[in-house]
Amino acid sequence: MGLKERIRTAVDASPGLSDRELTDALMGRLAGQQAVNHAARALAASGVLVRSKRPDGKIGNFATGFAPAVVEPAHTAAASSDGMSEDMVKAGVAAWLKSDGWTVDVRWGNARGIDIEAVRGKERWVIEAKGCGSRQQMRVNYFIAMLGETLQRMDDPNARYSIALPDMAQYRGLWSRLPQLAKSRTTISLILVGPESEIIHLD
Repeated sequence: MGLKERIRTAVDASPGLSDRELTDALMGRLAGQQAVNHAARALAASGVLVRSKRPDGKIGNFATGFAPAVVEPAHTAAASSDGMSEDMVKAGVAAWLKSDGWTVDVRWGNARGIDIEAVRGKERWVIEAKGCGSRQQMRVNYFIAMLGETLQRMDDPNARYSIALPDMAQYRGLWSRLPQLAKSRTTISLILVGPESEIIHLD
């Protein structure tokens, strides 16, 4: 599948991705985005994509006929200053894993199943992801729900299990208050994604 077809597939699954986010998801976090930018502009020129400004000021890519005003609440809108959606978290984690030699399968949007499943040789990594949320209580609910979902997926004694979240003070606080005994017995780790897709992995 060529780059343009891969971009179309990614945008269909997750409307509003910027050129940088597309590059991270398709080519890796360290890759230059010139090729994606050129291909996305060509697709827009041919009427396949619409390039429109998102609420965070970045240019997002949308399938023709999919109005940005429809997708912003689900994908890009957020009440916190970083505005990081769940798919942005997934894209950052996926790019980080790919740069370290993992083969990554991501469930974009609201697709059911494991959010991020990565394989490298005999290694397997199962990751649940959430975005920033719009309220403090929502983030608490996200955190508790993710732990429960991860525990329910623990059917492989040889796999790694993690939750992935935007790097926010509240999420750091929730993680620090989780008893160390619980962390050590479940082996669940935390992956934090910063505003420039930088990754912090906490055991």
